[in-house]
Amino acid sequence: MRLILETTLTDGTPVRLDAFTLVVNAHGGLLEMSLKVSKGHKLLLSNPVLGTREPCHVVATRGSQDGSYRVAFEFDKPAPQFWSLAFPPVDWNVVPSN
Repeated sequence: MRLILETTLTDGTPVRLDAFTLVVNAHGGLLEMSLKVSKGHKLLLSNPVLGTREPCHVVATRGSQDGSYRVAFEFDKPAPQFWSLAFPPVDWNVVPSN
């Protein structure tokens, strides 16, 4: 899914770019993007399909062979409504299989 990412570089320069999701959940996800950011860096993500925006922070970054970066992020607070997906209710219990 395409997202719009906004952040500020360490020198104060504002940046706005496209990022693409690889994994998503109610607490965050994994992005592929062209900008290298470090752990703890603050981001603002926008979902252009739904018009939702959520602040988040970087929890890990790894470079890939094509020159892009894979960035694991966590929302500042859980935000299942950010995605156009239905997640199981939080009160569901795991039932062990026999």
